[in-house]
Amino acid sequence: MQAELEREQAQLLLPGMQRPYFIEYRLDDVNTYEAVANYGALIREDSNHQRVIRVTVRIGGYDIDSSSTRGEGTVTLAPTDDNPQSIRYTLWTATDEAYKNALRAYSAKQAALKRFEAAPTEKDFATAKPVVHIEPLVALNIDRSEWTRRIVEASGLFASDPEVNASAASVQYSTANIRGIAVNRYLVNTEGTAVRQGYQGYAADISVGTQASDGMQLARENGTTAVSAKDLEAWPAFRRRVIENLKSLEALRNAPVVSTEDYHGPVLFSGDAAADVLNSLFIPNVQANRPEMGTTARTQGAYTSSFHARVLPDFLNATDDPLTTTFAGHTLLGAYAVDDEGVPAYSVDVVKQGKLENYLVGRTPIREFPESNGHGRAPLGQAAHPHSAVMIFKSTAPLSKAQMWARLLAMAKEQDRDVYAVETMGGELVPRLLYRVHPDGTRELVRGAVFDELDNRSLRSDIVAAGDDEYVANSLATVPSTTVAPSLLFDDIGVKRATEEQQKLPYYPPPTPTASTQASIK
Repeated sequence: MQAELEREQAQLLLPGMQRPYFIEYRLDDVNTYEAVANYGALIREDSNHQRVIRVTVRIGGYDIDSSSTRGEGTVTLAPTDDNPQSIRYTLWTATDEAYKNALRAYSAKQAALKRFEAAPTEKDFATAKPVVHIEPLVALNIDRSEWTRRIVEASGLFASDPEVNASAASVQYSTANIRGIAVNRYLVNTEGTAVRQGYQGYAADISVGTQASDGMQLARENGTTAVSAKDLEAWPAFRRRVIENLKSLEALRNAPVVSTEDYHGPVLFSGDAAADVLNSLFIPNVQANRPEMGTTARTQGAYTSSFHARVLPDFLNATDDPLTTTFAGHTLLGAYAVDDEGVPAYSVDVVKQGKLENYLVGRTPIREFPESNGHGRAPLGQAAHPHSAVMIFKSTAPLSKAQMWARLLAMAKEQDRDVYAVETMGGELVPRLLYRVHPDGTRELVRGAVFDELDNRSLRSDIVAAGDDEYVANSLATVPSTTVAPSLLFDDIGVKRATEEQQKLPYYPPPTPTASTQASIK
């Protein structure tokens, strides 16, 4: 990669056209593994190895260049063997295409800029000191035969385990899967940066679903995620997770539907549920994605005009620190030393005493943030954009679990009505396990609810307490990340009945598990 980069830097020039001022090569060497089991049987097991090259060519200069907010560059597959000549040919053709695309983009951008009165407030690309950072290679390391055995048994527990066998007829699907990824990322650019670093991630998940008697779709989906396979839940813990999911699924099936009367009042979110809320409402809005040219906004999202303003209660701080590798005994997926644009990682105090003091910034500057703070992250084969790494939320006045519960009950007694507590969330911030809590402290599982007016205003104005029970949420998404969040008590959240159309129940019952079927599952 470095040899071809030097050649291109010296020779890449079309007659009468501009020479590139910046070229970057990034190669992602990716190994993946996944196995899926349904109803106590293995249905799929795949492994894959591929290399993806992304070539970025910039025309112009750091002030104004050929880039756009949508990213730039050419993506292609690379040979999976280590034939240098073949890799160089791949880089050569991709660089040629990226150069021609950049010339066209620069010309179009120059024409577009003439339509606007004001010049851009910041440079198109931030300068960065060259970095040389070479880490050891990573590789997939998982006992495939043991984990396929585990997911096969896990997906069949609904029919084989005596704790849940009585309700097996109510389960409409039961799926378990194990997946792993190992990425070695190579990065070189014409500034002199050379980086090789990698990451691993593993996740074992269980998904079970059914319908209530009124046709409402119900599901329980969760799992264990870790940096290494040995840090995933051991089999006894994972097996217990599956059984508890099946039990709670049956409890949901028999639970009453939430009241039709709209509710606005206290809701206690567990650390698990709070992490989902913050991942959805807070984190995307502090990732400083540059707005389209011609606008005066600082960034995109809900916090574009919130710099130095309060976005969380004054007792909450938020710090994103890619250099934090462990927390409370958990290894963190979001940690890294150098970002995907070749900038060393920095700890960033995003929120201090509730006020937004920093954004997460890559090498595309925004107003008042002319330099990267080491948060340019790239999904496989895609352009880098600002992204969180290890976002840690902490309270300056944390309450114990007992104190948080007592505070919720005090609010219920003061208002002389039932309140709510949510343990887990589903997609689109829909509560999965939601409890109606009575003033005497007893609680009742309900189903069919959605939250109303749970938004950025709620984060700013409605959180009245935070716990000392930080929950570590590792995410093996397109960009690995970690969120550490405490339980949160909101004093005014809407809870109402969902309006989704209910589906008809199956016309026939499922087949009854036989003794031979149960024996084969075990």
